[in-house]
Amino acid sequence: MTGPSNPDPDPRRTPGVEAGGGVPAGETPPAESGTGTGTGPYRPPRRGWATGPLLIVWLLVIACALFFLVYAIVLAAR
Repeated sequence: MTGPSNPDPDPRRTPGVEAGGGVPAGETPPAESGTGTGTGPYRPPRRGWATGPLLIVWLLVIACALFFLVYAIVLAAR
């Protein structure tokens, strides 16, 4: 078995590499932000709660308040 091999490619046999080890312009891939096409138009996130869940929460609050109000009236009537 031979010794460990160098994982780096040999620049003399690698296409697109200049003699000094540099890369000529146009050979490098674009930056990360330059590769995507975007996900569509920007839509800022909504603020606050949606109408449905907020309505359900308020109905529960009102139902609990009515329960304790009726309970207090029944206790006071005794």
